[in-house]
Amino acid sequence: MAKIEVSEEYGASADAVWQHIADFGGLTDWMPGVESCEVEGEGLGAVRSVVLGPMTIKERLESFDAAARRLSYSIVEGPLPAENYLATIVVSEQGDGCRVDWSATFDLAEGIDEAAIGPAVAGGYSGALAKLKTNLEG
Repeated sequence: MAKIEVSEEYGASADAVWQHIADFGGLTDWMPGVESCEVEGEGLGAVRSVVLGPMTIKERLESFDAAARRLSYSIVEGPLPAENYLATIVVSEQGDGCRVDWSATFDLAEGIDEAAIGPAVAGGYSGALAKLKTNLEG
């Protein structure tokens, strides 16, 4: 099983950051490269279709805990050569600001090395967290 972990510290409050992350269909506001994000359904089980250039990724909301500022989603359809993909984002208070931890675990398709896709996915997560930081802090 492969694992990716990235984090970012913010001067903004945990509540302010959580408002953006908790909006399951709001990726166009803070994830670079996302052309559109449409959500079908509400609450747990909702599926978002994320369009990134020529590819579309469908992700299902698996868990959502507003009090803990934590959500998890799985990839149910997309071009990644992986199965059992589960990502979790947690926003925690840290001093006057907060910290966001974004992790994912997944099983790679046979013959695919983690080094072939792990850095690209981690880079996408890091880029999204950096853009969110710029949006909130200028």
